[in-house]
Amino acid sequence: MTGVYKVGETVIKGEEIPALLKRYQLMPQFLREVIIDGAITEIECSPEEQKAALEKFAAQHQLTSSEAQEAWLKSQNLTTEDLQAIAERPVKLEKFKQNTWSNKVENYFISRKSNLDHVVYSLIRTKNSGLAHELYFRVLEGEQSLGEAAREYSEGPESRTGGLLGPVPLSQPHPAISKLLSVSQPGQLWAPRPLAEWMVIIRLEKFIPAQLDESMRRRLIDELFETWLREQLTAVGSLEPLQTSVSSVL
Repeated sequence: MTGVYKVGETVIKGEEIPALLKRYQLMPQFLREVIIDGAITEIECSPEEQKAALEKFAAQHQLTSSEAQEAWLKSQNLTTEDLQAIAERPVKLEKFKQNTWSNKVENYFISRKSNLDHVVYSLIRTKNSGLAHELYFRVLEGEQSLGEAAREYSEGPESRTGGLLGPVPLSQPHPAISKLLSVSQPGQLWAPRPLAEWMVIIRLEKFIPAQLDESMRRRLIDELFETWLREQLTAVGSLEPLQTSVSSVL
C-alpha cells in the first residue's frame, strides 16, 4: 500500500493503514465490507431499482432536497456516483442473499426447527424436596393452582409471574427442561425432579411451532449469509501486503 495521506495535522503513510485499522478495531468490519463488495460486484440493479434505492436512501438520511444532498456529499467528500453506489449496495446484497440461499431455506429450516419452536411453560423450583412433592400433589389434585403455588413458594424470579415463563425458544431453558418440554403435551404436569441444587416442577402451557413464513425465511437467509461471511473472514485472515519484486534493467 503506497501513498501518503493527511488527517488534520497527522500524516499517515499508506503502509501504516492496516496497523491503524487493527488498533482502532476496524479491521473486521473493513474486511467484512470488502468481502461483500467482492460478492456483489457482478450483480446489477434495474433502472427502477436504482431510482427506488436512491429515493429510499435520501429519505432515510433526510436528503430530500438538492441543497441537502449537495451539502451531505460535500461533508462526506463523495460524488453523486458514490451516492448512487452506496444507495444500491443494500439492494445488491439482498439479491446476492436471495440468489445464493433462497433454494436452501426449506432444508435449513427443517434442520433448525427444534431451535426455532417456542414454548410457554410454568416452573416451580425449591431446594426443599418434601415441599416440592407436596406442591406437586396440591396442584395435581386441584387444591392449589400452579400460579398460586409458584408465587408463594418458588425460589426464583418466576415467582413474580406465577411461575409462567415465555414465550421463549425451546432451546433457551436448561437442556433438561427443554428435553422435558419437547416431549410434553400442553397442560402436562411433571413430578418434581432434581436440577442442580433445585427440585423443579414443570408444566407445558403452550407449544408454538415455528412457521416458514416470509419473516422466518428472511431470518434464515440472513443466518446462512452470516455463517458464510464468518467462513470467508476466517479464510481471509487479515489484510496482507502484496509482495512485488522490482528488477533493474541495466
